[in-house]
Amino acid sequence: MSQTATQDQVIQRIQSNPKYQRLRSVRNRFAWVLTILMLIVYYGYVGLIAFDKELLAKPIGAGVTTWGMPIGLGVILFTVVVTGIYVYRANTEFDAITEQILKEAQQ
Repeated sequence: MSQTATQDQVIQRIQSNPKYQRLRSVRNRFAWVLTILMLIVYYGYVGLIAFDKELLAKPIGAGVTTWGMPIGLGVILFTVVVTGIYVYRANTEFDAITEQILKEAQQ
């Protein structure tokens, strides 16, 4: 049997595995949730810039720093946190399931 035929069989076993179907569903849903959250945060910030410049230009207390700085920093930190959440889940849950699926397909 050729290597291509063997690879095709392994691919077919992977695609027909219920764990693979579940993994795809869970991973895609999770990615869409994170994507939507990111879009809300980024477009919300851009919306603030476009429609409420006065809020972002207001100084915090009697200082020089405006509200735009901590809100912008919050957007950046949110991005780092969301990325960390995805990486953690991908490296633990998703990778473990992927390894199981590959082992089952090679048998």
